[in-house]
Amino acid sequence: MIELKALQGQVKNLVEDLRMQVAAKDDLRAELRHEYADAKSADRVGVTFETWLDDVLDQAAVAWVLGCVFVRFCEDNRLVDRLWIGGPEEDASTERAMQAMQGYIIANPRDNDRHWLRQAFAHLQNLRATSKIFDKHNPVWRFDISAGAAEALSAFFRRGAGFRSLRSEHMDTRFLGDLYQDLSIHAQKKYALLQTPEFVEEFILDRTFTPALKEFGLAAMSVIDPTCGSGHFLLGAFNRLLGLWKEREPATAVDTLVERALGQVTGVDLNPFAVAIARFRLMIAALRATGRTNLNNSYSVRVATGDSLLHWGQESGSHQGDLLASLDGRPEFAYYSEDGDLLAEYLRNGSYTVVVGNPPYITVKDSKLNERYREEYPTVCYRQYALTAPFAQRFFELAKRADADGHGAGVVGQITANSFMKREFGKKLINDFFAHEVELIEVIDTSGAHIPGHGTPTAILVGKNRLVSPRYSGSIRTAFGIQGEPSVPTDAARGLVWTAIVNQIDGGVPESEWISVADVQRARLATHPWSLSGGGSGDLVAFIEQDRPKLGSRIQSVGRTTSTGADDAYFLPDLQTARRLGDESQVRDLVVGEQVRDFRFGKMIQVRNPYADIENRIPVEEENFLVARNLWQYRSLLADRVIFGKTITENGHHWYEHLENYSRKLKSRLGIAFSFVATHNHFTLDRRGRLFNRSAPVVKLSKNSDEDSHLELLGLLNSSTACFWLKQVNQDKGNRGGERSTGRYAWESYYEFSGAKLQEFPLPSEYPLELAKRIQKLADRDDSTSLDHVFSSASPSREIINKARTENNRTRSLMIAAQEELDWAVYRLYGLVEEDLTSPNSPPLNLGERAFEIAMARKLELDESDVQWFIRHGSTPIADLPGHWPADYKELVEKRITMIESDQNIGLIERPECKRRWATGGWYAMQDVALREWLLDRLEASELWGGSPTPLSVAQLADRVRHVEDFRSVLDLWVGTDQHDLVKTLGKLIADEHVPFLPTDRYKPAGMRKRAQWERTWALQRREDAGEKVEIDVPPKYTSGDFKKASYWRNRGKLDVPKERFISYPRMGRDGDSTELLGWAGWDHLAQARALASVYLDRKTQGGWPPERLLPMLAGLAELEPWLRQWHSESAPGFPSSPAEFFTGLIDTELAGLGEDRHTLTVLRGVEELA
Repeated sequence: MIELKALQGQVKNLVEDLRMQVAAKDDLRAELRHEYADAKSADRVGVTFETWLDDVLDQAAVAWVLGCVFVRFCEDNRLVDRLWIGGPEEDASTERAMQAMQGYIIANPRDNDRHWLRQAFAHLQNLRATSKIFDKHNPVWRFDISAGAAEALSAFFRRGAGFRSLRSEHMDTRFLGDLYQDLSIHAQKKYALLQTPEFVEEFILDRTFTPALKEFGLAAMSVIDPTCGSGHFLLGAFNRLLGLWKEREPATAVDTLVERALGQVTGVDLNPFAVAIARFRLMIAALRATGRTNLNNSYSVRVATGDSLLHWGQESGSHQGDLLASLDGRPEFAYYSEDGDLLAEYLRNGSYTVVVGNPPYITVKDSKLNERYREEYPTVCYRQYALTAPFAQRFFELAKRADADGHGAGVVGQITANSFMKREFGKKLINDFFAHEVELIEVIDTSGAHIPGHGTPTAILVGKNRLVSPRYSGSIRTAFGIQGEPSVPTDAARGLVWTAIVNQIDGGVPESEWISVADVQRARLATHPWSLSGGGSGDLVAFIEQDRPKLGSRIQSVGRTTSTGADDAYFLPDLQTARRLGDESQVRDLVVGEQVRDFRFGKMIQVRNPYADIENRIPVEEENFLVARNLWQYRSLLADRVIFGKTITENGHHWYEHLENYSRKLKSRLGIAFSFVATHNHFTLDRRGRLFNRSAPVVKLSKNSDEDSHLELLGLLNSSTACFWLKQVNQDKGNRGGERSTGRYAWESYYEFSGAKLQEFPLPSEYPLELAKRIQKLADRDDSTSLDHVFSSASPSREIINKARTENNRTRSLMIAAQEELDWAVYRLYGLVEEDLTSPNSPPLNLGERAFEIAMARKLELDESDVQWFIRHGSTPIADLPGHWPADYKELVEKRITMIESDQNIGLIERPECKRRWATGGWYAMQDVALREWLLDRLEASELWGGSPTPLSVAQLADRVRHVEDFRSVLDLWVGTDQHDLVKTLGKLIADEHVPFLPTDRYKPAGMRKRAQWERTWALQRREDAGEKVEIDVPPKYTSGDFKKASYWRNRGKLDVPKERFISYPRMGRDGDSTELLGWAGWDHLAQARALASVYLDRKTQGGWPPERLLPMLAGLAELEPWLRQWHSESAPGFPSSPAEFFTGLIDTELAGLGEDRHTLTVLRGVEELA
């Protein structure tokens, strides 16, 4: 088969070719703009035209590549009697295809490879079997690729990486499923493309098709997959139906039965090339079933392109949406690629006996489309919903609705993300829809099974489209997860967890090592959240909760203090960056979740804070430097931020304020912050009234609560008991890659610790206050020995570092020991143990020396998860108690181990997934970062960059610091030796800390297109400032792939905020000095212009550079020109008029002298004007 990576390269090349074709064809571009405008008015798109066009061109490129694959498959498998492309097969050779093409070109001398390929597509369009694949909606008819691109595409298949045989004895089309998922990286990200493994598809069809067949009978069966992708469910349903018809009517011609079965299967998908693949695969399956090899003797298939979540002229579940459109005479808008004429029929509510599928799990990023779905599905689209929610309702809508007696209900089955079970957005789906509107039959936790490609934890839901009634509704068969796959199985269909599901779901052993199955009372699954943990976990949760007061009774609030709604515009990595950008007086410490660890905060980020008071009640004036200079660039984006369905200005706030700003939470400086997403529970005491965002919510206690009140809760919330409870009621996100079910370990799975769930946390009658105080004191000591803290008051030295490391290790071992005492004390507070199993004088502990770790080490055979626990945390498994421990402590630990092994409840908690990891990046890594940051801060010192703004090469910088004693000693410490080349070392230190001054050196072509859109937005904002009424579309954000270097992306981010330390001037250094030429990134636009002008004049007068080397510097000045006009248009000392006028005059004068014009500078900048 053809390598996917090679095909991806063809798609990428064609996208760029098509972009040029669209730019050159005014009529096509106008047609596309008209389609975009119609889509926008129909609320089907909210992004800019250019962003929308990226999707369209990607689809067109895929259509051309996929069309060639279809032709090649038909040629190699003798499904057609002509050749167009050819390949290695002898009877479908490239030579014969080339001869046929030459004959065509002789007869049509003005045509080229594009016309020849379209001859192939037209031939397949005229055959009944493939007519829909190449119908009028296929982009190959709308979009011309250039003659060169068509020749290259043909050559790819004839003699390049595509020269592979697609011959298959059984005409297997599984490889097309791989193409669906991976052919386009762009589409894969946009649509969250994911194949459903065959074993999952078969399982779901077993549980839906069979009961529907019993209810309706074979002749009445109708199956739809409204998210059909490449057609796995459609093929499975077709094969089942055909097999049943053959059994029932063995004498009927197979052609008749095939056509009948195909007519009972329907598929819809938003992705046009997914539909093309599904159609092709169904067509091949039909041919295979009949034994035919002629496409003229095949059949129609019911697969269409379109958005299944729209109701296409029907009454939606909300009685709004498309119904309103049809009432006022507006038909539902259909894209060029959509089968608008088919969708109303295919997606009619209540039409199908079986509805199956694997809906996408992503959230909807397009704001217009997001709101459109919210209007269509108000019952289930709640808060920041994922597509899981509306598709759950849509699947049931499409199924036949039962009559008053419960008869005639269609059966629904889907594998879907389990995030709705515990996340807030799932509340209405469970409480309002599943509990009242439809009848769930089975809920199966598949999060522990290895399902290839499915990184998101999943569940399988089976139900009927009928109201719940005591007359016919029984309990819900539920499979609870106990343990995930210990390693990646060789055959996923035979994985331990999946096998347990298959074997246990219909009876047999109710509980195994992997899952437990029970018939659950419907009321248990009628309220949010759901917990599908088995193995006694549910009973332990009930015991912990029994008649206890909730945390909510003691607190005033829990949640963020701040949500900017555009973090990339407001977040700065540190105070040094804020100083560089002139924002030092308008930033505050903001805590993010990943910095909340082990009772302390890590390094704070800074948030731009446009408020004039400590409680963030009074916004600054719009003339404030932060607003007028640094946030102005993002004004259109910031003004477009929405909360509760209204923009920030519609909610009565200034466009530059934080989207959510809860000033009442800032009255008290005390609070308990926690990490919203983490593998374990991390709660930390705040004494400084910091700001907290969604990733680090803060608990604010009732008025007048003192520090002890906070500490007694802090200890409780940081316990292993709290960790167990929190994991039972909160959402498991999987590991960092989102892969809960791919051989990863339970202790590295990330959870979302919701504030709403936290308020339900049960409180004991007593609190572990003294232990909490002890740990907090140690945490404060740990802060004081951090290298950041130490280096802030003294220059780094080996002696200082060694002392800090010794103190850090000692403090950490004392904290580990104190946490262990805390955990065992809390067990007694909740009645989980009767005996006091704590020690008043526990020795310091290293990782690997806790009771549960010793119990793990004593196992006869460690499983992979246990082994990895010790490896990942740098500890050694020990079966014998350390000899230096006091005898009474040894005896106590042995009692703890006995309790772990004999008591089910303690055993469920005293395991890695509930015990603090104490994981750090390692001392040497932290040391490297601290030394590096110290050195870089010194390289920004005013003595290096003060005075007239003058760029310096790395070699010149080296000369300036060569004799600075403390800098050289710290640099030697960072390198590890004093025997190094100073210039090379500085170059290495600075390598990732600069960004080039010209856009063409910063961005790849995709980034340049986005930059052009941003420049258009700034131009419109300036017109708006001048009093003109304009409409401004919000430009797209950047991605890592838009920048030429990863370091540029790290410094700039999604909104291109200049957080780098230095500006680089590639190819601008003096002759003879090959080191990077740099400027300080703290210079404002005027200083940058002065610096660049000084380099230009020096290279022109002293260096004698030719025009081609000088022009990029003038392009850099042109880059600064709009900002000079905006902020430096008044008279200023040292300039004959305003700085803006001076530099405009300089550019024009120099251009005239070089014989060039402004267009040259536009080309050099790389940012073309947008049509």
